[in-house]
Amino acid sequence: QVQLVESGGGSVQAGGSLRLSCVASGFTGSRNCVVWFRQAPGKEREGVASINTGSDTPYYADSVKGRFTIAQDNAKNTVSLQMNSLNPEDTAMYYCAAMRAITLGRCLLIGQSYIHWGQGTQVTVSS
Repeated sequence: QVQLVESGGGSVQAGGSLRLSCVASGFTGSRNCVVWFRQAPGKEREGVASINTGSDTPYYADSVKGRFTIAQDNAKNTVSLQMNSLNPEDTAMYYCAAMRAITLGRCLLIGQSYIHWGQGTQVTVSS
């Protein structure tokens, strides 16, 4: 019943930008944690940014602070991830995930806590 669909990935040069989108359907209520994760081949999955849709509270991993911005568009049921100043280390498959938020506070970047996942969108950054 719950579906998450990512889009917006592609190939860019270092220093470039991309905007990823996660369109959600089948959710009930207005308070959810939506998180962007990424995983590169041979590396562990890493949480990069989250948003509490009930309070519009963002949270970022230290590695992307100042470069990435997460935002929601309630009218479109969409959470976006604006990625600027990309570098080759950002190359990965990017996934959005969601779960019901317990509070209106920030959502932690712990993948094991999320029960709904999209199929991912590939981001490739060349030197």
